[in-house]
Amino acid sequence: MNRIDQAFIDKKDHLLNVYFTAGYPELNDTLEIARHLNDGGADLIEIGLPFSDPIADGPTIQESSHVALENGMTLALLFEQLKDLRKTVQVPVLLMGYINPILQFGFEAFCKKCQEVGVDGLILPDLPMYEYEETYKEVLDQYGLYNVFLITPQTLGDRISKIDELSKGFIYMVSSSSTTGAKSGISEEQIAYFERIKALNLKNRKLIGFGISDYASFSKACAYADGAIVGSAFIKLLAEDKSAASISNYIHQLKNPQS
Repeated sequence: MNRIDQAFIDKKDHLLNVYFTAGYPELNDTLEIARHLNDGGADLIEIGLPFSDPIADGPTIQESSHVALENGMTLALLFEQLKDLRKTVQVPVLLMGYINPILQFGFEAFCKKCQEVGVDGLILPDLPMYEYEETYKEVLDQYGLYNVFLITPQTLGDRISKIDELSKGFIYMVSSSSTTGAKSGISEEQIAYFERIKALNLKNRKLIGFGISDYASFSKACAYADGAIVGSAFIKLLAEDKSAASISNYIHQLKNPQS
C-alpha cells in the first residue's frame, strides 16, 4: 500500500502536511529537516523542488528557492541526499515542483529515482491534466507514484469531478486565488468555497493549502477537509531556527497548543 493511503487510514482527520524547500536554508539540510518533521509529528512531508520561475509561490517560498539554487541544489543532488530517507523517515513524502526541471532530468528517470529513495507522490501544479492522462499516468503507475491534483475556488464542477476521478492519495485544495504565503485569518468567501467542495462528497480525501500558518487557520481548515498544508510559515521558522526542538514545538503549536 502507498504510504499516503496508509496515513489516511491511520488518522481520520487533522492530518498535517508540512512543506519545505530542498537545499534550504543550507544545501545539506534536506534529509535532516525531513527527519525532524517525521519525529516531530508531521503526518506527511512535502519537499519542494527549487525552481527559478515559479508560478504559484509567494515571496517566502520564492526566496527559499533562490537561496537553495544559489546553494547548488539540483535534482541529482536531491536524490543523493534522499538515498537514506527511509532509514529514518516513516511518514509519506511527496515532491512538489514544476514540470520543466523534471522533463530536463527525464520524466521516467525522475520517477525511477523517486521509487528508489522512497518518495510516495508528486504535486506538479503546471502539469496539464490531459498530458497526465495521455503521457505520464502510465509511467507514474509503473513506479508506484501518486499524482496529486490541485483545485482552486475557480475550478469548475466538471473539472473537479474529473480530478476526483483521476486522483490518488488526496486532492490539494488551494484555499484562495493567490500565491502561497501566510494570510491573516480565513475569510467568509473561503469558507463558502470550503463548504461547496465539502458538499460534493468527493471520493478522495482533501487537504487545504495556501495561507495556513497557525493553530487557528489549521483547525479552521480541518473543519472542512481532512487536514491542511503548511509551507511559508514553516520556511520562515527554518530561517530562524531549524533545530529538532524548534520544529517539534512548531508542529505541537499548530496541532494542539493547549496540551
